[in-house]
Amino acid sequence: MGEGEPGHRVPLGIMSAPSTTPRPPAANSVWPRLEPLLPQVTKPIQYVGGELGAVVKDWDAATVRWALMYPDAYEVGLPNQGVQILYEVLNELPDVLAERTYAVWPDLERLMREHGVPQFTVDAHRPVRDFDVFGVSFSTELGYTNLLAAIDLAGIPLLAADRTGADPVIVAGGHAAFNPEPIADFVDAAVLGDGEEAVLEITTIVREWKAEGAPGGRDELLLRLARTESVYVPRFYDVDYLPDGRIQRVVPNRPDVPFRVHKRTTMDLDAWPYPKKPLVPLAETVHERYAVEIFRGCTRGCRFCQAGMITRPVRERSITTVGQMVQQGLEFSGFHEVGLLSLSSADHSEIGDMCSGLAEQYEGTNVSLSLPSTRVDAFNIDLAQELSRNGRRTGLTFAPEGGSERIRKVINKMVSKEDLIRTVVTAYTNGWRQVKLYFMCGLPTETDDDVLEIADMAHEVIRAGRAATGSKDIRCTVSIGGFVPKPHTPFQWASMSSPEVIDNRLKLLKQAINSDRSLGRAIGFRYHDGEPSLIEGLLSRGDRRVGAVIRKVWENGGRFDGWSEHFSYQRWVEAAAEVLPTFGVDLDWYTTRQREELEVLPWDHLDSGLDKDWLWQDWQDSLSEYEQDDCRWTPCFDCGVCPSMDTEIQIGPTGRKLLPLTPVGGLKQPAAAQG
Repeated sequence: MGEGEPGHRVPLGIMSAPSTTPRPPAANSVWPRLEPLLPQVTKPIQYVGGELGAVVKDWDAATVRWALMYPDAYEVGLPNQGVQILYEVLNELPDVLAERTYAVWPDLERLMREHGVPQFTVDAHRPVRDFDVFGVSFSTELGYTNLLAAIDLAGIPLLAADRTGADPVIVAGGHAAFNPEPIADFVDAAVLGDGEEAVLEITTIVREWKAEGAPGGRDELLLRLARTESVYVPRFYDVDYLPDGRIQRVVPNRPDVPFRVHKRTTMDLDAWPYPKKPLVPLAETVHERYAVEIFRGCTRGCRFCQAGMITRPVRERSITTVGQMVQQGLEFSGFHEVGLLSLSSADHSEIGDMCSGLAEQYEGTNVSLSLPSTRVDAFNIDLAQELSRNGRRTGLTFAPEGGSERIRKVINKMVSKEDLIRTVVTAYTNGWRQVKLYFMCGLPTETDDDVLEIADMAHEVIRAGRAATGSKDIRCTVSIGGFVPKPHTPFQWASMSSPEVIDNRLKLLKQAINSDRSLGRAIGFRYHDGEPSLIEGLLSRGDRRVGAVIRKVWENGGRFDGWSEHFSYQRWVEAAAEVLPTFGVDLDWYTTRQREELEVLPWDHLDSGLDKDWLWQDWQDSLSEYEQDDCRWTPCFDCGVCPSMDTEIQIGPTGRKLLPLTPVGGLKQPAAAQG
């Protein structure tokens, strides 16, 4: 649906008044109605299903049925590691089935509305509304309008308060679920933290409730979920506001739900070696590789990084398990690239042995290794040689994040310009000809000069690379993202810079990069302007009042807001201007306003394990440019996670080697290549 079509949504034939009858015992495939529409849309293959690794189970043999969604296009959603893991974990249970659904592009959405085709799964093309649980994994808040589109297309009432036993329970997860308040009106529940054990617990609760005859209806099921203290059910909490718009308190509205909801932490990653059978896409996707998560969590303490804060403590997957997963995953899928994933993969205590073992194992084959996230100070010549042993060099990305030494102290990104130059030269001299450098713009206390130092750094990278290699055939790409303050980080109190400030700094930076034409020609420049970042900031730190803005944007045609060609800043600004003043606040109140220490934040009742006083002190430390060490190798800094979550940091070295692995020549032909 285009921007100019507000109020012209054609309701689906199945969209009627909420029913109190239970959902049907069997779901019929919508494929006969969907198939004739596909020749009329772009990339129809993404809606077909049947990928290697996909699972279709007998509907009637299942007791609990999950529809899992990554709220973006197939090409982005299919490779998502979190959804693939949950899909496999659930389908391994004999009485449970899980199927996948993704956001449909506007061309198909329009046709689905015209022909009465509901939101469907790609596995068996079953209507999403017929499932027991509709699980949605958010890695970014810009997927919220796609969620509303999917709920409406499914024929599910948009507001959780209007749903009955005929509707699935909608559960949000992923990093954005650590502040689900902006979508509290639209989801029934949210899970904080790791999902592997959480989905099994939810499944058990749903199974038992159904076996008992669904006593107490939907309300009782949600109450049972809330009593776990690790599933947040917004309807059981009331929010009171102060006259100036700030939150006064968030409290349970019934005595049998907890005051605080805690995150889930899966401690033994070796017990969860997923995905074992990765999905192999039929259509082109953003990542086509076998990805294995080598550890979870990060204690580097980058103050802007929500992922590093909310996934503490560090838990390493053993080198033995990694080796087994790689062997089995490649054998099954036929992929030619192995991605060793984590927030900072080179920080694994056995990364050297891991890379050398895998490089040796697959030497002489077309299998390549990649570390999608590599810290400047953890990359060395040995690692470079192992990653390029087969002659294939995947892209290298380094993230200094801040252009100046001063701003890197503010954000606690402890890397010097000398470290960066040395690391990039190591890559160039080992055969790489292009590296990507990632920075942020709009960081707290940032000035124009801090940003302009990015140009100096990029120039020095090219000069040093040319000197070391004796060649001018080298390049670097400078990629800039806008800073967005995130919940559960020291910067959760910070103000945002306006889009005008961000865009002016980016303009000055581009001029500075190109000021030396000889060097500038070798430097690519990619950036996101300030407007999408401001809206992401509204959604990341918003409260329940922001839900009305999301709904208005969706009603006015908002879809795929993470895609620049579909994002409309004007649509968001107009919706905020229409909705927020009725609550006595505005867009700037949520974004460019700095929070005070004692302000109740919308997510304070959701426990990530981090002590709020510790976060505040780290925020003060950032303003004084004080650097905090990594607590893996130094005494505890009392962030609160380990004692409050009853967990601990888990690192090696274990002393174990990669395996003995079967020689590659003895491997079976990959399943993807079999007839």
